[in-house]
Amino acid sequence: MNKELTCFKAYDVRGELGVNFDSDICYTIGCAFAEIIDPKVVILGRDVRESSPELFNSLSKGLMDQGVNVYDIGIAGTEEVYWATTHFKACGGIMVTASHNPISFNGLKMVKSKSQPLDDSEFIEIKKTAENKIFSIKENKGLLFDKYSESKIAYVNKLFTFIDVKLLPTLNIVINSGNGALGPTFDHFEKKLLKKTKNLNFIKCQHNPDPSFPNGIPNPLLKENHQINKNLVISNKADIGIAFDGDFDRCFFFDEYGVFVPGEYIVGLLAESFLLKEPSSKIIHDARVIWNIQDIVKNNNGLSIASVTGHAFIKKSMRENNAIYGGEMSAHHYFRDFSYCDSGMIPWLLIVELMGKTGKKLSELIKDRKEKFPSSGEINFTISQPKKVFEKVLKYFDGQYLSYDDFDGLSLVFEDWRFNLRSSNTEPLIRLNVEAKKGSVFLNQRVSELTEILVN
Repeated sequence: MNKELTCFKAYDVRGELGVNFDSDICYTIGCAFAEIIDPKVVILGRDVRESSPELFNSLSKGLMDQGVNVYDIGIAGTEEVYWATTHFKACGGIMVTASHNPISFNGLKMVKSKSQPLDDSEFIEIKKTAENKIFSIKENKGLLFDKYSESKIAYVNKLFTFIDVKLLPTLNIVINSGNGALGPTFDHFEKKLLKKTKNLNFIKCQHNPDPSFPNGIPNPLLKENHQINKNLVISNKADIGIAFDGDFDRCFFFDEYGVFVPGEYIVGLLAESFLLKEPSSKIIHDARVIWNIQDIVKNNNGLSIASVTGHAFIKKSMRENNAIYGGEMSAHHYFRDFSYCDSGMIPWLLIVELMGKTGKKLSELIKDRKEKFPSSGEINFTISQPKKVFEKVLKYFDGQYLSYDDFDGLSLVFEDWRFNLRSSNTEPLIRLNVEAKKGSVFLNQRVSELTEILVN
C-alpha cells in the first residue's frame, strides 16, 4: 500500500521538507494534477524560499511528462499566479509557497481554469492519484515557456483598473515586504505608477527577497511583529504602513501612529470603497465579526451576505451572488474583477484611494467604527474537547441570548453584544471573537466572562 500524503490539507498542500514534503512528492503531484484536471497549459510561480526552485522544477517536470505546457512566471505572489491563469486562459495554475509557515516548510496552492478553486472531489482525486501513482508517462512531452515579463506587465496593468490614480492623495507610505516575494513585483508597479502620479512616496523596508528571512518569517498578523511596523511608520513619519506576508496575498495596515488596524475594520472600509463605486452591490464577509461590516453596507445601500470562513466558501458565495467584493477578518480580500481571487496589493490601493476621496487619515476612517462596534480580535484557547465546551457555553447562556446559529461555529447574539466560537480544523484550538455595541469596557467584561467559562 502506498504511503498517505499527509501534506494535503483542507484547501492546499503544505508540509515539512524531508518529513512529508519533497521534490519527489512535487513530481507526483504535478503528474496527478495533469491526470485529473487534464490541462493543456498550467501557470507556475514560486516564492523566495530556498527550497522553492527545486520543488518548482520537479513540479514542472511532472506536468511536462504528462504532456502539459508550463508557463513559468518565476518569483511571484500567489495572486500573480491567479491572475496569469485568467490572463493567459490557462487550464490551471500552481504556486509553490509556504506563505507564513516556518522556514522548514513549503507547499502548493492550486487553481483550475478561470482561477477557480479545485472542487473537493478534484482535490481528493489528485491526492489519491499522487499516492497511488496511477498515471502513465506520455510520449509527447510538454514545453516550458518563460512568461515572467509578460505576466508582470499584465498583473500590474490589472492593478490600475481598480483605482482612479487622480484621486490618490499625497502620502508617505511604508511598504514592508518582509524579504518575501513582493519586492520585484512592487518595483514594476512603482515604475508604472510614477509615470501617472508623484503623489505617493514609498519607504521600502525589508524589500529584497531573501530566502534566509533575516527578519523572521513575514507574518505581520502576529502581535510580536506589530512593533517593528509601528517603529517603521513613526521613524519615517509615514502616513500609513503596509506590511505583507511571504507570498503577498495578504496585507496588513498600520495607521499614521503605527497602530495596527484589525482586519474586520479593513473589510468595512473596502466594502464602503466598492459601494461608492457601484451602489447596491453585494458584499460577502465571514461570520466571525459582522456588525460593523453590516452597518457600513446597509448605510451605503448595499447587501451584505455572510459566508463560512475559508477561501473556497467565500469565492463560491461571491460567484453565486455576483458579489463585487468578499472579505475575511484574517486579511484575505477577494475581488469579482480579479477572477474572484484574493489579493494583497488591491486592498491598500483602495484604502489609499478612499483616504484621497474622503480627505481623512486612516485613523480617522476607523475611529468612529471602533467606538461604535468595538471588537476583541481573535482569541485562541487550547481545548482538546471543543464539543463539550460548546455545550457548556450554550448551557451557561441558556435563556439569555436573542438568537443562536451554528452556521460557522457557534454564534450567540444578545441585545448589546455578540460572539462567535469556532474550532480549528488543524489544531486543538477554539477561536473566540466578541463584538459589542456598548463600548470597550463592556466588551472587555464580556471577554472576561467567556474566558472564565472556556478555561475552567
